Amino acid sequence: MSCYCGSDKTYETCCAPYVNGTLPAQHAETLMRARYCAYVLGRGEFLVATTVPARQVPEDADLITAHAKNTSWLKLDILRSVEADSEASVEFKAYYKEADGVMRVHHELSTFLKMEGRWYYDAGELYHASIGRNESCPCGSGKKYKKCCGSAV
Repeated sequence: MSCYCGSDKTYETCCAPYVNGTLPAQHAETLMRARYCAYVLGRGEFLVATTVPARQVPEDADLITAHAKNTSWLKLDILRSVEADSEASVEFKAYYKEADGVMRVHHELSTFLKMEGRWYYDAGELYHASIGRNESCPCGSGKKYKKCCGSAV
């Protein structure tokens, strides 16, 4: 099975070791990809644990897991990734479909901090975004959005 993050690797050889806690992510973008997989799989505890400790809210794990049951994550696009010694940023778009059947896009510039040798998600700046009519459909059909899932909108 291809990894949910969109790499050419299998999930088992790509993000699973990070999501399962076997390995710490060596790069902020790697952590971003693993966090996307955790959203796909409803692994709220991983998402809380990989947030900067001062910002962790343990109760969020249950909310994330419950939200995952009503959300179908479709695709992750990494737009830009910049990493320094202890700070990094990753801009991405994550496409998803909610229980109401409407496709949406989450566009964010995430910041990460490296603390005691581990990367953590710090914060995110959200951008207003929508799926463009001429974009490839996030469902993976290979058609333009307007000729596929966007035709019902």
